[in-house]
Amino acid sequence: MDNSQAQALGSRDRRPDSLGDLQVLPDETLCAILEYLTPRDLARLACVSSVMYLLCNEEPLWMSLCLKTLNGPLQYKGSWKKTACHLEQLLNEYEEPSRKPLHFDGFSSLFLYRRLYRSHTTLCGFSFDNGTVERKKDLTLEEFYHQYDGKKPVLLTGLADTWPARHSWIIDQLLLNYGDTTFRISQRGPRKILMKFKHYVSYMKLQHDEDPLYIFDDKFGEVAPGLLKDYNVPHLFQEDFFDVLERDQRPPFRWLIIGPERSGASWHVDPALTSAWNTLLCGRKRWAFYPPGRVPLGATVHVNEEDGDVNVETPSSLQWWLDFYPLLADDDKPIECTQLPGETIFVPSGWWHCVLNLETTIAVTQNFVNSKNFEFACLDMAPGYRHKGVCRAGLLALEQGSFEDADKNIFCIDDSFSYPDLTRKDKRARNQEPGDGPNHEKTTNGASRRYNMWKQGFSYDINFLSMFLDKEKDHYSYPWSSGNCMGQREMRDWLSKLWVRKPGMREVIWKGACLALNADKWLECLAEICAFHNLPSPTDDERLPVGTGSNPVYLMQNTAIKIFVEGGLEASIYGLGTELEFYNILCKVNSPLKNHIPDVLASGILYLENGSYKVVSWDGKGVPDVIAESNLSPENCKVDEYPFGVWSKKQFEYRKAVISIHESIVPAGSTRIWPYIITKRCKGKIFAQLRDRLSWEDTLSLASFLGEQLRNLHLLPHPPFNHSIFSDIEPKLQLAFTNDCMEAVPNKSRIPVEWEIFIRTLMRKKKDVSIRLSKWGDPIPHTLIEKVDEYIPDDFAKLLNVFEGENGLNKVCKPCSWIHSDIMDDNIHMESKSGSLCLSGNAKDADQEDDDSMNGYNEGGKGKSWCPSHILDFSDLSLGDPICDLIPIYFDVFRGDQSLLKQFLESYKLPFNKMPQHESEEGGEKGGRLSYLAMCYCILHEENILGAIFGIWNELRTAKSWEEVELKVWEELNNYKGFT
Repeated sequence: MDNSQAQALGSRDRRPDSLGDLQVLPDETLCAILEYLTPRDLARLACVSSVMYLLCNEEPLWMSLCLKTLNGPLQYKGSWKKTACHLEQLLNEYEEPSRKPLHFDGFSSLFLYRRLYRSHTTLCGFSFDNGTVERKKDLTLEEFYHQYDGKKPVLLTGLADTWPARHSWIIDQLLLNYGDTTFRISQRGPRKILMKFKHYVSYMKLQHDEDPLYIFDDKFGEVAPGLLKDYNVPHLFQEDFFDVLERDQRPPFRWLIIGPERSGASWHVDPALTSAWNTLLCGRKRWAFYPPGRVPLGATVHVNEEDGDVNVETPSSLQWWLDFYPLLADDDKPIECTQLPGETIFVPSGWWHCVLNLETTIAVTQNFVNSKNFEFACLDMAPGYRHKGVCRAGLLALEQGSFEDADKNIFCIDDSFSYPDLTRKDKRARNQEPGDGPNHEKTTNGASRRYNMWKQGFSYDINFLSMFLDKEKDHYSYPWSSGNCMGQREMRDWLSKLWVRKPGMREVIWKGACLALNADKWLECLAEICAFHNLPSPTDDERLPVGTGSNPVYLMQNTAIKIFVEGGLEASIYGLGTELEFYNILCKVNSPLKNHIPDVLASGILYLENGSYKVVSWDGKGVPDVIAESNLSPENCKVDEYPFGVWSKKQFEYRKAVISIHESIVPAGSTRIWPYIITKRCKGKIFAQLRDRLSWEDTLSLASFLGEQLRNLHLLPHPPFNHSIFSDIEPKLQLAFTNDCMEAVPNKSRIPVEWEIFIRTLMRKKKDVSIRLSKWGDPIPHTLIEKVDEYIPDDFAKLLNVFEGENGLNKVCKPCSWIHSDIMDDNIHMESKSGSLCLSGNAKDADQEDDDSMNGYNEGGKGKSWCPSHILDFSDLSLGDPICDLIPIYFDVFRGDQSLLKQFLESYKLPFNKMPQHESEEGGEKGGRLSYLAMCYCILHEENILGAIFGIWNELRTAKSWEEVELKVWEELNNYKGFT
């Protein structure tokens, strides 16, 4: 009853007295606030008043609390409150077995009533619809391609008739075969939930949830491989551009879907604008569709203007059908259908869809990229934000007046198209009310023509959508969207492999590569560089940059050309300048390392001036005019020095780590100037392509090789410290730390000057480490994030054991040395043992086999024996603690294999830390462990190293302390004494 009814019946309104000042808040807000409390606090709050008792005993509230705190597989205990209390080990304390729930008059809530209704409603009446999705049987591949693929949904019959799953995928049979198998559960939140299938079946029978948990497992083929034998990909969907990738490389693409009545998927567009097929084996599903760009009523699209990440806020599928669907006029209703067992539905690229399970259902689905949607997938993963909002929300993504601007240009598809910049950091595209969209016209033929209605004012044509792509935000230097289905490097690797393995599809692959990474621009740059140095023009095989690196790299017949773009011009010029300085020292001291580094053939600067490309050679010495005009010249540099060498680069990194929080560093001229380097091409293959083919003996040989070459690298002398390059920024740095309420550097007088910048940078990283780890999130345990500040030392000078040496001069127990920083599986080159001398003699002078691979990719090499020959890519060179070089090697190359780490150390033979005679001051015993030092570097690393650690050692996700993680991962270091 509402409050007026309560008063008429003589019962008083409990709300004012029970809630006090909180009565001004609506029930929806109060319930949202309660989700931030702990189970213990909720139990206490329930005793405050009758209304608080009702609010604090809501099942959806306890469901939310339970899923937030869950750490491990879930076992439902009959109610979410009991389940949460069981997880908190509170059952004995709060269980009331002899008492019934309390009931109160004088209080009503429409919000709580609707939620209760949705939790207990039945859906038998939802099975009837007008069937506006076409049903087809025996559709040929040609008919599908021309009539439906990329155009509209279709419901297909007969595709699963011969599958074993057609008869065996029923709950009882799956329970018999896979009852103890753990599957992944979908729920509205970022946390991953796991349940044994027998526990999930028990949950389905007992639950009365508004939005029930839903098995939506993309790893079902790994945990239950027998299920993969029960079905096959229908012939209409065999083309899949992701098939060039290994299973562990490709993004999630297939899912087992099991859910009870009322469960489902709310309104969404599939990731990367992929297409999908979904075959139902048991039960009935209700589907609804809107064409691309037509945001459903009740949904809101968020587009982050910094990286283009797209998020959708939408009610649950059940709530949408109950609360929003009845508000729609007939011509505004979606295209819809009820899917029956044995039927397969096709969802085209970019189409909005919503699914509601009318009863317990079992289905399998796969997403794919083919020639029809490949360009859309590349566009969706391209950097920037404008085009992503338009791809998902259509013209609704544009601000005031932009509808008219877009309408004027809808048939003028050229590069001059533009519209006003959006200024909000988080761009929202709200749905319009039914029937009031731009250029919307009421249709007279009903739902059969609904998929065309939105296209009256919005074209889902790749040429139209690409008009909104910001060409200056290239794939290499612009922030990558965390919502993309592939990582930045994985995307580049995928395009490279497609170029090699699908030569017949190169026309469409090239179009996609131009959208995703500006391949046409980089090819033009490559041609200018080749012409300047009298190199052959790139062939068709060489048109696409290769590999997974951070800059465009081209493998020509005898040369490798790298164009520096990552981080903008300033970072690029320091990258090349440091690399050239390093090569000069390497040759000057005749280090044996030079035999395992590709020869530098040329280097220079490419730039645009008055619309034309120009090239100037540059060996790293002096400052080219084009760079000087960009106001990037370091002060106090001499002509015969390397002005953009390693100490200048350290200054730049120092400014980024410290001053950037107060002053933005804007790269000057970053869109028209590109440094480049040309090296001799290595024959053979990179380790990333050979990892799974190498014998254990060859892998041990690789570990020894890396130890030997890292020894050579860390023994290499570095340029003397240049005090003058820091004199001009020292006051600013001190002020920055002061304004941050943080000491400049503890015990500064004790720190040798060449180590000061290293320690300052570590301290700056520590300041916001918990924020950074929280942003990275899963799989880093939340309990460890809370303890990270107390684990990391306050004084890194003590951790490095700064001590007073001879003549009162301060020293560090280890040398400050060159560090590569990026020795990963794609920066190690290997040759066939039959074609090179490998580890013995000069690898450069060995007779090298002709590599039969194209750009390094082919299926050859199986059964061969390989040995390492070269280390590549020195643009990330730095100076600091040599132990930092272990991090990428151990996790990316060795994948956490401690026997390989031990083999590496036996070949390395240098001490990582020569401890002084006195006991370590920082943390006592802890500060004297090499494992502790290495773990601190992992935590403070700019890359998500912890994600790799908790991915390799899954058992550490339940670790109670950082010491537990440290010793599991790095204990081998504590056994290493080094050699004199």
